[in-house]
Amino acid sequence: MPTVLGSLRRLVLTPKLADVGFEKRGFPVTPSPVTERLEAVPQAVVCGFEWGIDARGQWEVERKLAMVEPELRGFAYEGATMAFTVLDAMGPRGTRTRDLLMGPGQPHIFLAYIGIGFAMARLPRPLWKKVLPDLTGSPYHPTMSWLAVDGYGFDKAYFDTPRHIGRQEPLKPYPWQGAPDYFPRAVDQGIGRALWFVHGARPEAVASAVEAFAERRHADLWSGVGLAATFAGGCDHEGLAALRAAAGTSAPDLAQGAVFAAKARDYSGHLPEHSRASLAALTGLPAGAAVRLADDTGDAAAASGPAPAYELWRAAVRHHFAGTRNRPAA
Repeated sequence: MPTVLGSLRRLVLTPKLADVGFEKRGFPVTPSPVTERLEAVPQAVVCGFEWGIDARGQWEVERKLAMVEPELRGFAYEGATMAFTVLDAMGPRGTRTRDLLMGPGQPHIFLAYIGIGFAMARLPRPLWKKVLPDLTGSPYHPTMSWLAVDGYGFDKAYFDTPRHIGRQEPLKPYPWQGAPDYFPRAVDQGIGRALWFVHGARPEAVASAVEAFAERRHADLWSGVGLAATFAGGCDHEGLAALRAAAGTSAPDLAQGAVFAAKARDYSGHLPEHSRASLAALTGLPAGAAVRLADDTGDAAAASGPAPAYELWRAAVRHHFAGTRNRPAA
């Protein structure tokens, strides 16, 4: 049963379910079974947020999330994590987010970090220092916490598309993990993911949207496209082949995003057929090989250097596809 305060926060902080639909957002897509399936992703996030912000306890949220189909469950965890992050940041420092992510949310840690980024998009920056829980013991903390910045970029592009995609206005850097110079790059990875949804998984439109940005931003945008295309699906083999060709010299970045998506899906315990197909089309790898590549290159994140461990990991995956043509890590 919802609490009064929770309901007020929900009304203020999150859009209505209908408002995340592509037509409502004014995205240049034609309604189809593909767009309907893609729209289910943000809708699942909204549901997770509403369950989390209204809940009287974690058990209630866990039970609702468990009833979501495996294909969409991770996205619902994004929304619940977003809600718990808001609650923890706006009041005395709580442990809701940590308890969720060290418990049943652990398999969905990759998407959960993105949910933290959604919360960041709605919280004043002075509160950002409270959003990242101590997840000591998780093998992906804090390396993959850069996905929170990715989520922040996705949210800004999805809900203020004219500004951040149309006019391509940059977002002010923030010293996330002590690396303010890398912040815009992680943001662009999220914007790249948003392009996949904004253009309804249409390869030509997505490629044109990427090309409209400054060239220095292309690689990270393509990485986000690869992650979204593999995680969310929505495109056939022919279209994915065209997407890979359109990426050109950024094809290793597209492949890197696809590998991370496969790793995240596999870690959650559900790797759908559309993700396997997208992965093969964008990387030439079967799912097992892609997951092993992610695991094997994860050691690169332990290396010391000026670039964040997250970027070192991304660079190691890119190098697999680009060899000596791989661009610098930072």
